[in-house]
This record gives sequence, structure tokens and C-alpha cells, in this order.
Amino acid sequence: MQFALSLPREMSMPAPIDRDVRPPTVQTGIWIEEHGWLHSLFKSPDNTSPKFRFPDLLGACVSLAFRDMPSQRRIVEYLVTQLTLRNPRTERRSCDIWAVQFELVMAAHRAPWNRFPNPMFELDQITTACVAVAMSLPDGDALVLGQARLNLRDRASRSRGLEC
Repeated sequence: MQFALSLPREMSMPAPIDRDVRPPTVQTGIWIEEHGWLHSLFKSPDNTSPKFRFPDLLGACVSLAFRDMPSQRRIVEYLVTQLTLRNPRTERRSCDIWAVQFELVMAAHRAPWNRFPNPMFELDQITTACVAVAMSLPDGDALVLGQARLNLRDRASRSRGLEC
């Protein structure tokens, strides 16, 4: 005896996956000290009109850290001389970052300085180093907020508006 199960057409097969559609942000991790600095910048009275959220602030730190070769060298220097001396079990916070800046982090993760025979740094360590580089800049707060404005402008011009 056979039974035929009849489902409405829209329920019978899952919708195809559109591999070209990406979420606008990606989740990453930030070590607790640098996350605290981002949080203080988020709460800062200077963060207004518009008030930038964590993906904007972290994305601005990444943009600043990858803007030129001396900044990129500071990332590696920070990882090797500072972050490696911290307890590797240091608490981390999850944080979203815009996909465009996450691509910069991924490129650094694949860079020759992060390959054998050199030690390998993880994505959360690289994003943490980007925040540390921004923190160390004279007027780092103002530079991050200014870069967040530039990133917003660039994102809006690429998508012709804000994500709704």
C-alpha cells in the first residue's frame, strides 16, 4: 500500500539559495580591552549626528589600520609585541563589522606574514589589532568617527542608499 503526500507547491521544495546575496555585516570577535574602548567611543558625546554603532566604529578602525603600509606594519608589530604577551584566554566580545572591512581582515589573515613558518594569528586577533592601532593614533577618537563618516558615504554610494 502506498500513500501519496500532497503538499502545496511552495512547501514541497525549499527555495533555492542565492549565493550572491550576502548579509551586510559579519560577526567577529574583539578582545575585551579594545571592545571597552569601542564602547566608550560609542557612548561618547562626540558620536552624534549620526550616532555610529559598533559595525561602523569597528569598520572605521579596520579602514584606518589598512589605509597605508606603515599602519599595516603597526598591526603586525602590535600582534607580535603586545597581543602575544596577553593571556590567550582573555575574554572576547562578539562584534559585527561591515562586509567590506571584513574582507580587509580576511586579506590580512591570508597575508604572507600570517603563513608558515610564521605564527598564525586568528581573525579576532587581527580585528583587535586594528582597534589597538586606531586607539594609539593621536586623536584616535576623532579619526575613527571621521572614517566612519567616509565609510558610510562610500557604502551609501555603492548601494544607492541605506540598508532598510
